[in-house]
Amino acid sequence: MNLAQAKEKLKKYGQEHVLKYYDELSGQEQEAFLKQIEATDMSLLEACKHREDLGQRGVISPLAAMQLPEIEENKEAFTAVGLEAVRAGKIGAVLLAGGMGTRLGSDDPKGMYNVGLTRELYIFECLIHNLLDVVRQADTWIHLFVMTSEKNHEATVSFLQEHEYFGYQAEYVHFFRQEMAAAADYEGRIYLEGKGRLSTSPNGNGGWFISMKNAGLLDLVKKAGIEWLNVFSVDNVLQKIADPCFAGAVISKGCAVGAKVVRKNAPDEKVGVMCLEDGRPSIVEYYELTEELMNARDEKGDPAYYFGVILNYLFRVQDLIGILDQHLPLHIVEKKIPYLNEEGELVKPDEPNGYKFENLVLDMIHQMESCLPYEVVREKEFAPIKNRTGVDSVESARALLQQNGVVL
Repeated sequence: MNLAQAKEKLKKYGQEHVLKYYDELSGQEQEAFLKQIEATDMSLLEACKHREDLGQRGVISPLAAMQLPEIEENKEAFTAVGLEAVRAGKIGAVLLAGGMGTRLGSDDPKGMYNVGLTRELYIFECLIHNLLDVVRQADTWIHLFVMTSEKNHEATVSFLQEHEYFGYQAEYVHFFRQEMAAAADYEGRIYLEGKGRLSTSPNGNGGWFISMKNAGLLDLVKKAGIEWLNVFSVDNVLQKIADPCFAGAVISKGCAVGAKVVRKNAPDEKVGVMCLEDGRPSIVEYYELTEELMNARDEKGDPAYYFGVILNYLFRVQDLIGILDQHLPLHIVEKKIPYLNEEGELVKPDEPNGYKFENLVLDMIHQMESCLPYEVVREKEFAPIKNRTGVDSVESARALLQQNGVVL
């Protein structure tokens, strides 16, 4: 893209202000800036003008989960089906690791955070060790796709290479970058984070599959014969990945997607819950749960919206390919966005000052025909690290790791 083409695009979306410092940039900086302008989807900025139309929900009703007693009763059969799929190379794993450790007080990618006390034990290391459990159980390697972001790609790749992938076979590890979305003020004007740099952020966890496609990795998926992708978040150090029993249950039930869930520890716990929306599987976020939904009961008298998702899903690849041409709903999130002020100085605001734009994996669930919510024991598989201290923190995760026999 040349300057004239950039001006034409920016004029179309009312973003000409971003070229304010263009003439101050070096030739190389100008080239990089034009490339970023070309790559940035600005059509989503229109959504700022009609936020009230976004997020309209359909009719919510309960979706029954497969609970622990049923799983235990069928554990041997489910595990056999799952192991067969793993050994046949039909299951791949996708680690969503585009985030930074900012809320943990770190400037590094979140996966590089050390949770050890008497030794180094990194979040990435915990997750890879969990996947290695299945590799040893099945006696075969599983393709691991690691989604990074523009903000942390080089650091993540270097870190895992330096640590020799914590024992994982390098040829089975594949990196791809998450697509980025512009960040804007409340009027939809894109912020600058540098004189030759639009302010951007990762486009949400729902962007993982299109990002894989754009990186050319669907060719590898097809060539390797991968039929299922287990998508999981970098946050949870205890989760089981490519879990044969989980995979076997989803395959046996003929569902398009499976979702690991835990029983909520309180009606208002901050986790999204599985449900049906207009008859299709969906997730209601914790902040959308009304008193009525929180207190609703199923036919057994149990809470109807009782099972919270932990961002560990098993998607059937053919169904993911089937929704590639569909647009996911856009979520506008109010955030604190660093920006250049009128004097060209970088400001880091203390309060939210604009919007970031995201697609969420929960919307991918809603585009599937069927979903199996699959209960896991939260003390064994749910140790999220969102904060330094308190609830869902480094402290609570360390306690759960030790409870599960992990030496810190």
